[in-house]
Amino acid sequence: MFTAEIIETHDRKEFYRQLNMYLVQLIEEEPDWLASLCNAASLLYLLIQDINWAGFYLYKEGQLILGPFQGKPACTRIALGRGVCGTAAQTREIQIVEDVDLFPGHIACDAASRSEIVIPIIKGERLIGVLDIDSPSKARFDDEDARGLTDFIDMLNRHINWPEEFK
Repeated sequence: MFTAEIIETHDRKEFYRQLNMYLVQLIEEEPDWLASLCNAASLLYLLIQDINWAGFYLYKEGQLILGPFQGKPACTRIALGRGVCGTAAQTREIQIVEDVDLFPGHIACDAASRSEIVIPIIKGERLIGVLDIDSPSKARFDDEDARGLTDFIDMLNRHINWPEEFK
């Protein structure tokens, strides 16, 4: 059985190195993409401090549809270009939002959220979806989080055989 212990370090690069090792342990032998994403969302929510939502939106039917997550119930469908997630999916660029109240068109699923980071999930040229993480603290996320979470997505892409429905 897998056991994830709290990562005791203030070095964010080291934190993400250990987090990504946990991720690989969880998903390397699991062939089911849904099970892997469920565990990935849980791992993020359990180990990243000062967050209130962590999960995935998957690109299907020309829009983002809610996937596995941890936190309060969330919006189920997001159009490309709408909110932080839709912007990340449309531009295929990481979005780090220090203050969600200042982001034009921000979608507030949890009123407690103050900052957000969204990492597009792209395999080859194909948009799979986005990883979305919210925090109740302003300016919670930075470039070190972006690098560590990009590595997290890279690990998912290496181990998950994404179904054709995500296109």
